Order: sequence, then C-alpha cells, then structure tokens
Amino acid sequence: MTNKPQTIVVKIGTSSLTTGTGQIAIATIASLVETLSHLRSQGHRIVLVSSGAVGVGCARLNLTERPRKMALKQAVAAVGQGRLMRIYDDLFSSLQQAIAQVLLTRRELMERNTYVNASNTFKELLSLGVIPIVNENDTIAVDELKFGDNDTLSALVASLVHADWLFLLTDVDRMYSADPRTVPDAQPIKLVSSEEFHQLRVEASSTGSQWGTGGMATKLAAARIATSTGVRTVITQGKYPPNIPKILQGEDLGTQFEPQPQSENARKRWISYGLIPMGKLYLDAGAVKAVTNQGKSLLPAGITSVEGEFSAADAVQLCNTEGLELGRGLVNYSSSEIELIKGNHSAKIASILGYDSADTVVHRNNLVMKDS
Repeated sequence: MTNKPQTIVVKIGTSSLTTGTGQIAIATIASLVETLSHLRSQGHRIVLVSSGAVGVGCARLNLTERPRKMALKQAVAAVGQGRLMRIYDDLFSSLQQAIAQVLLTRRELMERNTYVNASNTFKELLSLGVIPIVNENDTIAVDELKFGDNDTLSALVASLVHADWLFLLTDVDRMYSADPRTVPDAQPIKLVSSEEFHQLRVEASSTGSQWGTGGMATKLAAARIATSTGVRTVITQGKYPPNIPKILQGEDLGTQFEPQPQSENARKRWISYGLIPMGKLYLDAGAVKAVTNQGKSLLPAGITSVEGEFSAADAVQLCNTEGLELGRGLVNYSSSEIELIKGNHSAKIASILGYDSADTVVHRNNLVMKDS
C-alpha cells in the first residue's frame, strides 16, 4: 500500500493529547512526532491537524474546566496555541523535521479566492518537506463559522490537499456498534464500504470528553465528508501513533471507511457537507420542477424571494414556497443582486444590473438536490 508516496492527514484530539486532568500527555505527543517524522522521511506528505489549544491553555492558567463563554475560550486558546506549537517545535526539531503553523477558520475554506490560496500554501509546504500543523483559529472564529470540532476541519483539509488517507486518532481502538465503555458486548466495526456507509447505525456519543468537543458522531460526519471526496478514512487509537504505519502496511487495526469513487459528484457532495448555507432562495413550482426533476440550472425567473445576506460564490439553501429545503447550491450573484433580478428572464440581467456575469443564478454543476 505504501510503495508510492502518499498524502496523509492525521488528526489528533484533545483527549489523546492531554491526560484526564488536562495536563499534556508528553509521551503520546513524542510518539506521534516520531511516527510522523519517520513517515515523512519515507517520502510521504504529512499534514497534522491538532486540537488541544484550549485544553493546554486551561492547564497553563490553572482552570479546572473548559470555559463556556466565547471570549474566555478564545483568550484561553490564544494562551494554549503558542505553548502547543512550542512543544511540537521542540520535539520535531530534535528529529530535524521542519513544521509550519496553519490556523484556519471556516470562512477561508468557503470563499473561492482564500480556498485557492490555502490550497497553494499547503502545496508549497508539502513540496518543501514541511509538516503543516493545522488548528482552527479559535481566537477569531465566530460561532456560525466555526468548524465545531477539528474532525470536520481535518476532513475538509484532507479534501483540500487531495489526501490519500485521513487518520482520526481518538480514545478508542476502533468504532463499535455501541460505546464499549458502557456496553460490554458492543461489536467492533472493521471496514465500512462506500455502499454500507449510508446504512451505518451506531450509538455515537456526540459530546466528546470534558476537554474536547468531538465524540464519535463528529468522526462519522468527518468520515462522510472525507470519503465523499475520495479520501480513505481510518478511526484508530490516539495513544498508539505507531499504528498509523502498521495500517498503511495493511494490518487489521482501527475502523476503515472506503472512499467513494472519484467522480463529478465528489464536488457536489462537498457542497452538501462542507459548506454552511448563508441564505435561502424560494422557488416557484416551475423552478422546483426544473431543478428537481429535469436536472436544470436555476434561473432568476423561477425565484420568488430571497432570505439572508450573502455574496456571489456562497452556498445557499433552495426551498419551495412552503420553505421545505430541496437542495443547496453556489450562487453566481449576491443576495442584493438576486433581489433585483428575481422573477425576470436571464436576458434582462444585463439591463437590470448593468452587467451579467452568468445567465444562471445557480449552475447545475454547482447544484446539489437532496437525495441526489
């Protein structure tokens, strides 16, 4: 499996990076650094998505529990992020491995120009043999644009860098049919095929640990995003980083999710899972029929009303007149522009706006209908 260099994204959570008291688990981090440096020396391209800034900040400031107030959490993250990177830098430097810090908010992956910039930066770092260490920029992220957890962030980064593998390191050795800590006869799940994924039902706690934000539910959601964009995904034990190369060599460890075959639909699934809708477009019956049954683009003539403020290239929900969501798409015009051209034929766009950047409000290639 590892004959040719692979692009590998590894996500480690707060529960693996810290002890029960919130102190840093140095032995785990050292083992992770050694494993990733070794993989890098074999020619693989490595990206590390690391949680832990808030947990490390809490330990530094002697806080006994994770803060709930946004401003305090952001301040604690600012304290913790520097300390976390200092630890990584010391350990990676001892193995002569260069690292870089990349802090992202969801906005960077939603906007076309910053998405391309981020992609180019990762490409250059990986070509230089650097291991980028990625975290959410907790200090400036606002609630509605947060990833919510680094599982989601890692899946979107894996898509961004066209990774071959995404490893989600957690506090259990693999996924089970129920929580093995409370249900003794929970069955291990070793492999989930792309066909089986939508039928998968597990008792997945969504709460995570005291210090972290992600439970098994967020890992399943991340695996869904990553596999839909062609990335093979693995859930495995965070306290044993040497399992990563063993899994790459074919050992039966962790839970593996087979990637979806790469197709035109990969982009559409990414629109479904990766983007936050910034507004809504309400469609008349003719437009509903055109986009739902006939696979056509959305034209301004079929739009009855606009909700929310958004820019061109943002994602929006497409709804019928009753408000039922039919699908999602990337718009070619802003909300204020659509407000002006709605209900009109495409031929009138230029005379109404003074320009026309597209005949369609949402092109069918950027349109994802529910259950499509």
